[in-house]
Amino acid sequence: MWGRVARMWLFLTRRLRMWLILTVVVPLTTGLLRRIGRRLERRNGPTSVSRALLKAGDLGDRARATLRGGRRRD
Repeated sequence: MWGRVARMWLFLTRRLRMWLILTVVVPLTTGLLRRIGRRLERRNGPTSVSRALLKAGDLGDRARATLRGGRRRD
């Protein structure tokens, strides 16, 4: 009996971890990448690195909008 209960808590904890990663860590990371990309563009002008960082930030926004059921911006 206790083995089943322990597995159930392990499953919930795993689910909670995934929820936290998707709702907290990913948006913070994409926002940070976007901020670094903008700073690099201001300092050095548009480069391939700054454009890649900005695209990574936009990717996070698009994924979030899609998961919310929003429409994609083309």
